[in-house]
Amino acid sequence: MDFSPELVERIEKLSAKYKASGQDLIAFLDGLLYADYLTYWNYIHLDTLLSLQNPRTPLHDEPIFIMYHQITELYFKLTLHEINKLADTPDASLEEVKMRLQRMNRYFDALTHSFEIMNEGMEREQFLKFRLSLIPASGFQSAQYRMIEIGATHFIRLVDKEYREQLASKNASIEEMYEYIYWKKGAIVEATGEKTLTLRQFEEKYSQELIHMAKTFVGRTLWDHYLRLENLGRADEELKMLYRAFDLNVNVNWPLQHYKSAVTYLARRPNDIAATGGTNWQKYLPPRFQKRIFYPDLWSQTEIEEWGKSWVKKHLAQHQID
Repeated sequence: MDFSPELVERIEKLSAKYKASGQDLIAFLDGLLYADYLTYWNYIHLDTLLSLQNPRTPLHDEPIFIMYHQITELYFKLTLHEINKLADTPDASLEEVKMRLQRMNRYFDALTHSFEIMNEGMEREQFLKFRLSLIPASGFQSAQYRMIEIGATHFIRLVDKEYREQLASKNASIEEMYEYIYWKKGAIVEATGEKTLTLRQFEEKYSQELIHMAKTFVGRTLWDHYLRLENLGRADEELKMLYRAFDLNVNVNWPLQHYKSAVTYLARRPNDIAATGGTNWQKYLPPRFQKRIFYPDLWSQTEIEEWGKSWVKKHLAQHQID
């Protein structure tokens, strides 16, 4: 049998590869000979994936709730995949930073535009029943979302706005800043000042991991890439707009979709229904209260003061409840 030059070249490269690691090419070729062809369902572990939905009630709409949140976490993982790549590429080119920001913005665009699955895709009566079986679990406990925030900006930007200036002036440590991270305020019982069980569970499982990540991302965040490119004179208008879009996607569009959903399912004046995790969703979700802004240097003072208001006016007018 005659072998083409291309095949001979591939065999020689494979031989060199396995020889360099002390492996036997013939053994690997024998393994390939006996192996079955790869299938789609095995490659993506389809059977496992479809077995991961385990409702706690027999209500028809609960699987919708579960699957949407699982899809959300996969999009978060995709976003972190890009954040981590840039963190490990300190000299990333302008083109690479733009490309990865475009990917991340597409992920959040998909999430935001798909939220009607939650807002319109479940019966309110069913939701209000099965949600009671979820207490104290809450989307508040999404660690991947917190990791996206940590990877996006300097850690001081995640501190509650009431303590941000004070901690910045004293050059506080990551541990000190973590005690005043903005999201904790959303899971405090207002009447007593005590942490909700939801927050205590989250801190027990993830605090050390998040603190470690914050330390390892010092000088490696998305914002550090912008500052580096700006210092090199390469930060153009397109890059600025991509950063602004990411800021809006994570800190306005996404949380306000949750707010819209909460209004749809939980708002009933004068006494709104409490969230499953005991979070104060009325104050925690609206960006204008927390001023969650990754990149304030890219926004005008007026834009910062009006943070999130235009979205609310546009999307929530129809949900005003008398």
